Amino acid sequence: MKQLFLYACAILFFSSGCEKKQEQESVDTLLVDDQVRERIDSTLSDFVDSGNIAGVSALIFEKNQEVYFNAFGYADKENEVKMDRNTIVQIYSMTKPITGTALMTLYEEGKFQLDDSLAKYASEFANMKVYDGVDENGNIQLVAADRPVTIRDITRHTAGFPNRADIPGLSEILEEKDPRSFEITLTEMAKRIGEVPLWFQPGTQWEYGQSVDVQAFLVERISGIPYNEYVQEHVLNPLKMNETRYFVPEADRGRLASSYRRTGEGQLEKIPNEEAHDFNINKYPLTPGGFGLTSTLDDYMTFARMLVHKGEFGEARILKPETVELMATNHLPDSVSERSWLPTKGKVGFGIDFAVRIAPPASAEEITGTVGEFFWDGAASTLFWVDPVNEITAVLFVQLFPYDGIGLHKKFKDAVYGKYQPAKTN
Repeated sequence: MKQLFLYACAILFFSSGCEKKQEQESVDTLLVDDQVRERIDSTLSDFVDSGNIAGVSALIFEKNQEVYFNAFGYADKENEVKMDRNTIVQIYSMTKPITGTALMTLYEEGKFQLDDSLAKYASEFANMKVYDGVDENGNIQLVAADRPVTIRDITRHTAGFPNRADIPGLSEILEEKDPRSFEITLTEMAKRIGEVPLWFQPGTQWEYGQSVDVQAFLVERISGIPYNEYVQEHVLNPLKMNETRYFVPEADRGRLASSYRRTGEGQLEKIPNEEAHDFNINKYPLTPGGFGLTSTLDDYMTFARMLVHKGEFGEARILKPETVELMATNHLPDSVSERSWLPTKGKVGFGIDFAVRIAPPASAEEITGTVGEFFWDGAASTLFWVDPVNEITAVLFVQLFPYDGIGLHKKFKDAVYGKYQPAKTN
């Protein structure tokens, strides 16, 4: 009996030792170590100290562990409200991946195929005409579309919806129709977009615009449920993202970060809250898919971690692994050579509401990243990415206009991954 007891103790000791060794090995192999954390701290604090941002916060998970959090500066500098983990920020275009996720829940139910015509579900987009310049009298000229706008087009920004103020004749029509008005519903928005000619033939260019707002409309049209209710029920509630909202109630507005406009080196001008926060402190009819949500670091990190876990987080399964993989795959063929400012993101293509890195950076000037990562950012210089190779998810919050004119995103990623190193050749 004594021998049996000693044997059991030996097994327990050995087993415990192995577990500790495995845990230690896991910690030792993390990319974000003490040196990286110090590098991130130095990088972010320098931006605040230089006066080029009022406040910034960042959260990183790696291999299911929190490996970095810190916050520097102020959410509201004038009132000395510190940037904190529970600060609420306007995420602008980081709304888009959430909308894409809501849309793809319907895809999984077989409600549509990506190459279906948009007009199959929304007659507002039937028989679209395409802009062909203006004649000698300044009158707009139109031609028939070579093919219909597809659902894939609105997920990868190749639909052709105009989004510029400098297209002769066409921009005037866009301004007149005003499909961006907060005072209209998604149905009215879609009607107005459908009344504006396409800027280019569907599938031939990448051009940012209202495509993801149309995705929100499509969710509403196919499901028969108001978009804000659908995304709440199928994405936000299951993930317990309770602070990701369009409307911020008065009780929480003390945590809502102010927005700042950079007017020169080290010079910031606070945008009045009633102007900057207008959409989120007033209830408008529009519930856009392309912008409009507010969030906290932990809420948005939950969304990012769901993606790195291939559609699942905690007890919630939002998407199937193959659907997340489809979303994180480049859908832009090489024939789409006109890509507006997308190449400024690095060697990337575009999936379903994410940029997708398809090659390592070719120079020290490019934003670094891992092949296979997918990411997006927001107008107020916010950023997130999912790195499936290293199992890293990162969220960076700041409220700075114009969009990242200070190299914040590049320096933050350099701090995480290390500065550019040329590929070794044999």
